[in-house]
Amino acid sequence: MIPQYASALLISDLHLTPSMPLTAQRFFDFCEKDAPKVEAVFILGDLFEYWVGDDAALHSPFQQEVKHALATLSTKVKTYYLHGNRDFLVGKHFLSKTGMTLLTDPSKINVAGSEYVLCHGDSLCTADIGYQAFRGWVRKPWIQKLFLRLPLNWRRSIANQLRSNSGVQYQRAMNSAVDGAQAKTDVTLAACAAVLRDQAGNQLIHGHTHLPKHHEEHLIDQTWQRWVLSDWDLDHPESGRPRASALLINQNGVHYTDLIKA
Repeated sequence: MIPQYASALLISDLHLTPSMPLTAQRFFDFCEKDAPKVEAVFILGDLFEYWVGDDAALHSPFQQEVKHALATLSTKVKTYYLHGNRDFLVGKHFLSKTGMTLLTDPSKINVAGSEYVLCHGDSLCTADIGYQAFRGWVRKPWIQKLFLRLPLNWRRSIANQLRSNSGVQYQRAMNSAVDGAQAKTDVTLAACAAVLRDQAGNQLIHGHTHLPKHHEEHLIDQTWQRWVLSDWDLDHPESGRPRASALLINQNGVHYTDLIKA
């Protein structure tokens, strides 16, 4: 039975970290003021900048504050979580403490009578062959078990190195592309078509690419709509316009909600 609700808010790619206090505060405000206005909230991955194990959260006042905000939110509305590429190690302990329900990637939901397929989005970036190979390895349960047995400081060091490499590679890809939307870091039509065909759907919602937009797309005999969620960043004005939005779905349809002006 797929989740069914009359209204929902969807967010992703907040990359919460103590070094981004304005973004974090907007998330806390979102949990307290915006989210309780709907029946369900879906967090489609990369809520955290990185996650090296549930045990690490026990030593982080910041992650404890996020946990408290989520736990409070979960007492008001049904809250779902879907792993991203930065926080796929969020585990059962953290989820149980927050009251969130974990969704598989992809998952189908029903909101206001319409069905939508949800995923984080990194699995759709099939033009990036190197990343897909890396993703395949780090998602293996035995690799994750080995990683989680490493000392905490080792895990943090590995995560910081991977973050640094990812940022450099992403910037190079965007700079070398004729059109940024066609960079290998974006999703491919073939991957979108495949996941929708597998899920028997024609409406797709994802994050990951940081390219928020509503698309109407087709490939051969398939047509579909695709909504890309925004990343959040209120702490780096030099990088461009501050970003924080959610996707609202209710009886009036699907709409982007600007959380900066809200």
